[in-house]
Amino acid sequence: MIITKAKKHLTLSTLSVCIALAAQPVIASGFDTQNGGTTGGEGGQVVYATTGTEIHQALCNRASSDTPIIIHVEGTINHGNTSKVSGDSCNTAEDKIEIKEVSNISLIGVGNGALFDELGIHLRSASNIIIQNVHVRNVKKSGSPTSNGGDAIGMESNVSNVWVDHVTLEASGGESEGYDALFDMKANTKYVTLSYSILRNSGRGGLVGSSDSDNNNGPVTFHHNYYENINSRTPLLRHATAHAYNNYYNGLISSGMNPRIGGQMRAENNYFKDSKDPLGTFYTDDMGFWQVSGNIWDNIDWSEDASKLHPAGPDPVSTTSIAIPYSYQLDDATCVPSIVLASAGANTGLAVSDGSCSTTEPGDGGDTGSGGDGGDTGGGDTGGGDTGGTGELGTNLALSGDADGSSKASGTSYGNVIDGDTSTYWSPSGTTGTVSVKRLTSTFNTVRIIELSGTEGTVTSWTLVNHDSGATLTSGSSLNDVITVGDINPAKISLVINSASDVPKIAEFEVYNQ
Repeated sequence: MIITKAKKHLTLSTLSVCIALAAQPVIASGFDTQNGGTTGGEGGQVVYATTGTEIHQALCNRASSDTPIIIHVEGTINHGNTSKVSGDSCNTAEDKIEIKEVSNISLIGVGNGALFDELGIHLRSASNIIIQNVHVRNVKKSGSPTSNGGDAIGMESNVSNVWVDHVTLEASGGESEGYDALFDMKANTKYVTLSYSILRNSGRGGLVGSSDSDNNNGPVTFHHNYYENINSRTPLLRHATAHAYNNYYNGLISSGMNPRIGGQMRAENNYFKDSKDPLGTFYTDDMGFWQVSGNIWDNIDWSEDASKLHPAGPDPVSTTSIAIPYSYQLDDATCVPSIVLASAGANTGLAVSDGSCSTTEPGDGGDTGSGGDGGDTGGGDTGGGDTGGTGELGTNLALSGDADGSSKASGTSYGNVIDGDTSTYWSPSGTTGTVSVKRLTSTFNTVRIIELSGTEGTVTSWTLVNHDSGATLTSGSSLNDVITVGDINPAKISLVINSASDVPKIAEFEVYNQ
């Protein structure tokens, strides 16, 4: 779920991008909600960045190191477009995305997606951070190029209140191939949640505490994540407390959850499949503890208990009791594989569990209506409209679909773009954003986007995306013409507004088969 707030428009000429005060994802269910909560850059300027250097510039051009900012990222971020930027409000580096000695930041992938290729994201002495909808792959600590000590996302030295959501973190092997971990927390990293994310193809999933003396980390929550083909550390948990619920673990090779030296893991309604020793204390006799309930253990290979090898199975029972201070909703473990596979990772539309063995995206359910304020599927008064159901282009297929998007300004609705009424409209909460038509059921080849009368030409750069495949269909600088896309049949198609001279007002998003 994303909560949006309309704010006043601002500009930042040094980045040559449009900036606005805009919406923030502020709903999570984990330990990041404690200690004052995690809101990231809520209420701050929105900056559009397509390079690592522009991300660093956004941090460095703030008034202070704690000025809220939302950085929307699109495209491939790599060593070739990432450099160190200096300023009073930042402390950046050239070989990683450096979120250091700063606070109140959101880093969010938008449009066609944000890929951090061989370039890690590093948090140090940072607080109130949201990272969402990004893909980080193949970050190395040895070989070439190297970045972030080989961690996809790493946190250390007084980090607190971090929510990482709908990200994909992957490597192409283990330490012998030059990689370290996907998600590491150490040296006083506290109040972290990792949700709806994919961690795959790595020797090490991640750790909480880097050594037996690193004893001031956590608590941490892991929920609705997919761990695939990981050798160990899902996570390695020293001293700290962690809560893992509704995760799907598939193909853990050597071991999985590894609470040790007093670490405590509460594992609820997870699904473990085709794995070896997914829970226990491993590689030491300094025991950790666990509370287990509702988990499914499917084709698990449990080792015999031995020196420095203490698996929780084959019939895991609780060895401690762990209190959870926040509210959360458990999915039945039998549903977890299908829910997680449909929702976890970047570029999945921020889909989440609906609590009934299915998933929903922002804008689905609860925000639909039969006209009136806030209805996202229209159906109310269409007086004054001039597009109707059938016109010179044929039948507008969008009228029988649904709509959602990245954000909506106060008083506007996604459903206004599919109500057949050109006097109503949707606006994003800034000058950039995405609106989508979904639940399309037949082939189409033509799209027409109509800006509200009197605002034509506001949009100056746009991309049309096949949401199902992520492929770019076409792009342009003006929305004045009918757009031909060839015969396609995705269930969802998205208009991504990359830049505009003012807040756009999109009256209709029409879809035809000519």
